[in-house]
Amino acid sequence: MQSASRDALMASRERLDSAADGLTRDELRQLSEDLLGLAEVLGREIPLRRALSDPSRSGADRAGLAERIFGSHLQAPALSVLTSMVAVRWSTPSDLVGATQQLGVDALLIGAEAAGVLPEVEDELFRFSRIVDGHPALAAALADDTATAERRSALIDQLLEGKARPVTVRLAQLAVTGFGGRAFEAALERLLELAAARRDRSVVRVRVAAPMTEQQERGLAAALAGVYGRQVSLHVEVDEALIGGAIVRIDSDLYDGSVATRLAEARRRLTNL
Repeated sequence: MQSASRDALMASRERLDSAADGLTRDELRQLSEDLLGLAEVLGREIPLRRALSDPSRSGADRAGLAERIFGSHLQAPALSVLTSMVAVRWSTPSDLVGATQQLGVDALLIGAEAAGVLPEVEDELFRFSRIVDGHPALAAALADDTATAERRSALIDQLLEGKARPVTVRLAQLAVTGFGGRAFEAALERLLELAAARRDRSVVRVRVAAPMTEQQERGLAAALAGVYGRQVSLHVEVDEALIGGAIVRIDSDLYDGSVATRLAEARRRLTNL
């Protein structure tokens, strides 16, 4: 995303926060669905998204066009977010589509935050991603783009019904339908990052050979927060194949201190002698 779109997304998020202020849980859910539905429409209708992001038209003109087209279809909060979005400049029409979808997710996360369950939603997304990783047939079924989105969303319902919060289920459904144009597992990872970012945290994935104690997890989280200058959200996975040590991934950084990797490196050196 180029600088114009980054600035536009930042301004749009501020407008979303303002529009969401004081809304009930049901109203926040409606705001989210309005924005997600709008993103689907803009994704399908190429001339429409081009018109709503056309730099040769004034921001007021684009906002007026959006109000004329969607004024009778959207609730007031979503309409106010849309008109403010199209009034600013986007680098490409596709950036407008992606941002609208992202704001729909943000509205879901705002609702979870207001209900005090955002950390649980983040944890549920992570645990679901681990389950999928551990079952290749399930991962293939959820990523199968020859199956309809409705069929894959129904599979998510079957898997998570009664086991996860409605917000988590909805986010998982967005992942199988290709959130942000990503493949399923990458979409799920991005949604997990957005949930953590809503709490001003970075996601840290830790693979260890044996379970960590709470004290060890707190110590690692504090050390990483000190290095990166921000709080982190630690997600730990036990992988006995590592033999010992740990593999830590935060943002684009990877720290591999596992015994398995050290042994593999030693074998390579011996082979090259």
